[in-house]
Amino acid sequence: MADVAVVGSGPNGLAAAVVMARAGLMVRVYEAASTIGGGTRTAELLEPGHLYDVCSAVHPMALASRFFRDFELERRVELSLPEVQYGTPLDGGRSALAYRSLEQTAAELGPDGAAFSRLMGPLVERLEGILDVSQNQLLRIPADPFAALRLGLATLEQGSPWWNRRFKGEEAPALLTGVAAHTVSPLPSLAAAGAGLLLSALAHAGGWPIPVGGSVAIAEAMAKDIEAHGGIIETGVTIDSLDQLRPAKAILLDVAPPALVRIAGAALPDQYKRSLETFRFGNAACKVDFILSGPVPWAAPGLDRAGTVHVGGTRAAMAEAENLVAAGRHPKKPYVLAAQPSIVDPGRAPAGRHILWTYCHVPRGSNFDMAEAVISRIEEFAPGFRDVVVGWKTTTANDLADYNPNYRGGDFGAGRLDVRGLIQRPVISGVPWRTPLPGVYLCSSSTPPGPGVTGMPGYHAAKYALTDIFGLEVPELGLTPQPGGVGRG
Repeated sequence: MADVAVVGSGPNGLAAAVVMARAGLMVRVYEAASTIGGGTRTAELLEPGHLYDVCSAVHPMALASRFFRDFELERRVELSLPEVQYGTPLDGGRSALAYRSLEQTAAELGPDGAAFSRLMGPLVERLEGILDVSQNQLLRIPADPFAALRLGLATLEQGSPWWNRRFKGEEAPALLTGVAAHTVSPLPSLAAAGAGLLLSALAHAGGWPIPVGGSVAIAEAMAKDIEAHGGIIETGVTIDSLDQLRPAKAILLDVAPPALVRIAGAALPDQYKRSLETFRFGNAACKVDFILSGPVPWAAPGLDRAGTVHVGGTRAAMAEAENLVAAGRHPKKPYVLAAQPSIVDPGRAPAGRHILWTYCHVPRGSNFDMAEAVISRIEEFAPGFRDVVVGWKTTTANDLADYNPNYRGGDFGAGRLDVRGLIQRPVISGVPWRTPLPGVYLCSSSTPPGPGVTGMPGYHAAKYALTDIFGLEVPELGLTPQPGGVGRG
């Protein structure tokens, strides 16, 4: 029988399983779907030969997460960096572009270039300290207090009504807001600003890579490592009770709080159960995947080289769209997050074709098809876009919830991202990955550090399970050196 049972094969469940298997424990992973990956699945959603990421498509944290760095993901998965990490189109054929080089980025931002450098430079310089803050539970003393202070001051500025204080033009604010809007939060807000500044800093450090072959390559690399160390992964298995997982000594659940309540049932103490039942989910996404007969005909130069494009116009226009969603409405001119994977991974589509991955934000529980709004919004900044569209597939917020039970109401972040949602995730605790049940741990994105393909919730849960249950430390996670420099998992 297994020493460790892991429920869910998303990146966090797989990360937990990697750590436990590497420690020499017998690990069994249970996945309800027919394939592994959770938020890192890749599929032919429309026509054969066109590969789309079902959820996450671009992975800044793949180069920055402590787990993925220790795991040496770069040696296991081909991560392709676009020439332009991300960009934002503006009216009049203008664009704001973010390069790996902060200096090049600032140089193209005109009169706001120096102000942008003064904001981002200290964050890039102290990125390790900022990652320490962002990848761990917030209720702790940071390893680099000065880095935490710099991030805090920048967050207070960009998360307040004074967010335009240092800027004169539209390009720099739009560049920052396009990233902050990833959080599906009102704008400006502290949570959106903090997350946006971190992701922006990562663009000027490691970059925003796209996995060749799709995000599933990340899941497959972890699964291969688990199996190489004796672990077993079972798909098509639904877990309804902890009894199904006994007599495993440690149980790690990559599930949202409602599923923990369902699986643990009456075994949970009432106070903890009430905290889980009041856990708040955020708003959602409507995803639209396109087949194109050619590249997107962006009016502004440079966007054709960007792996990610934030389509929403000015900072004010993006804030208006996001605040309408926060008010429970569907914006007619939504903020659209678009990824262009086939510009760096041409194998994603047959010769002569491209794929375009997009989503916009909608109220949670929405069943509204936003495809026409997305097409119209892109057409504003890419005249002739409709002419290159061969076909598309819409995944509504309710469809996302059906696809993954962790995405309650279509909330792919598995929990609201605001100040309270960052601290109470899912409960206020120094070790929120532990549950009150001996040997049972929560390792989903509903625990710190929250959403994103980082593996860190799984890493943290596994770290405590190793210490609490087995008296073991976190093992080495990297590839084993072999003669001639060839690595083995």
